[in-house]
Order: sequence, then structure tokens, then C-alpha cells
Amino acid sequence: MAASVGLNVDMKSSGERPEMPIGELAEHFGLATHVLRHWESMGLVIPYRTSTGHRRYGLADRYRVAAIVQAKAAGMSLDDIRAILTAAAPAERNTVLQHQHDALSRRIAEAQAALALIDTALGCEHGDLASCPRFKAALAERVRCP
Repeated sequence: MAASVGLNVDMKSSGERPEMPIGELAEHFGLATHVLRHWESMGLVIPYRTSTGHRRYGLADRYRVAAIVQAKAAGMSLDDIRAILTAAAPAERNTVLQHQHDALSRRIAEAQAALALIDTALGCEHGDLASCPRFKAALAERVRCP
């Protein structure tokens, strides 16, 4: 009993609410409530239900929603997120995570290459960008025929 009292004190002192309704949770994460309901229908989050049927989200639910939001921002599908969050075995989860890691690494490399090309173009003083030697050098790998 003393442990639960300490937990409540810690939660109050840290500003953490033990539970929050769907509207507040949605607002906190910048989501529409129907998004949370959809995620619930997919089994991504399972909120506590009050005796009147109202959804209440605890701290663990907020962490799950934060993980889902972050994974969506990284380009993951809800099906992949569900597989990661509900995998019965670490090997299953790791297979999905490795695929996502590889895909994200490719997208980052592509974005870095695009940024480097933009930086090159920003430094160009030629009237015709396509005739700039530095710009052409940055594109040379893509232009070469196999």
C-alpha cells in the first residue's frame, strides 16, 4: 500500500495524470478522436472503459500513442506498427523493425543526396544551372549509363 501511495505522490508531483479521456489525449497529441478510435479498432491501443463506457487512457496508453505517432512520422504503416507492438516473439518484431530500419536508412540517404544537390545549386553563379560544372559533377553518377 505504501508503494501505491508513493506512486500517486510521484505522479502528482511530476504533473502526470493517472488517466485522461479521449478528447484530452487526442488534443495532447494533435490527433482527432476518430484516429484514436480507429487505432483502438486495430488493437493498437486498448483504453480502460469506465462503468459508463467512457474511454480512459493511462500513462502506458500515452506511451503507446507516442510510439505510434513517432512510427507514423517515420513512414511506418499501421499494420507494421501493430506487428511491432503486438508481436508474440522478439524475432517477429525484429523482422519488421529491420525492414523499417532499412527503408528509413534509404530514405535518409536519398534526402541527404537531395540536400547536397540543393546546396550545390545554391552556390552556383551560372545563369544556366544545368551548365554549372559543380552541379553537373553532383549529378554525374546518375547521368552515367551502365
